Amino acid sequence: MPRRIDLDRRREELAAAVWSVVRERGIGALSVRTVAAQAGVAVGSLRHVFPTRSELVVFSAELMIRRARERIDAVVRTGDLEHDYLALLSELLPLSPDPRAELEVNLALIAEAPAVPELIPVRDRATRELADFCTAIASSLEADARGVAQDEVDAVAAGRRLHALVDGLALHLLADPDGGDADWALDILRGEIAALHSA
Repeated sequence: MPRRIDLDRRREELAAAVWSVVRERGIGALSVRTVAAQAGVAVGSLRHVFPTRSELVVFSAELMIRRARERIDAVVRTGDLEHDYLALLSELLPLSPDPRAELEVNLALIAEAPAVPELIPVRDRATRELADFCTAIASSLEADARGVAQDEVDAVAAGRRLHALVDGLALHLLADPDGGDADWALDILRGEIAALHSA
C-alpha cells in the first residue's frame, strides 16, 4: 500500500508541476522536459509515471476537477438554501488563489484539446457535471419556492442560465487586471439565486 500512496503522491506532484508551467509560461511551453525540470526530476522518472505527454496532461486536468469537487464538498451547509448555494457556487469563481489557478490552467488545457484529443472527454464530462450541478441548484430553489417536490420542477432552462452566469462571472473575474473587489460578482450571483428562489 505505501508504494501506491507514493505513486499517487508523485502523480499529484507532477500534475502540480504541469499547472506551474502552464501558469508561468503558457501551454506552448508544456512538455515532458519542462514539467520534469519544474518538478525537479529526471525525464526518465517522469516517463516512468506518465509514459506520454497526453497521459500527464489528462491526469493533471482530471486532478484539477477532483480538487474543485473536494472544495465544493467541504462547504459547510447551514440549511439556508440561498446562503448555501451562494457558498457552493462561489467555489467555482476565481476568488482565491487555488480556484484562480485552476481556472487559468483549465482554460489553457481546453485550448490544448485539439492537440490532445484525450482531453475532450475530460472537458465534456466536467461541463456536463457543472451543468447538472447548476440545474440541481435551480431545481431545488424553484421547488422550495413553490413548496413542491424537486422532481416536479423543470429547471433545465434556469440551470443553463445559472451555468452561463457562473462561467461568465468566472471569466470576467479572471480578466480583471487588478484582481480587485469581487463583491459585484457575488451580488449578481446572489440576485440570480434569490430570483430562482422566488420563482
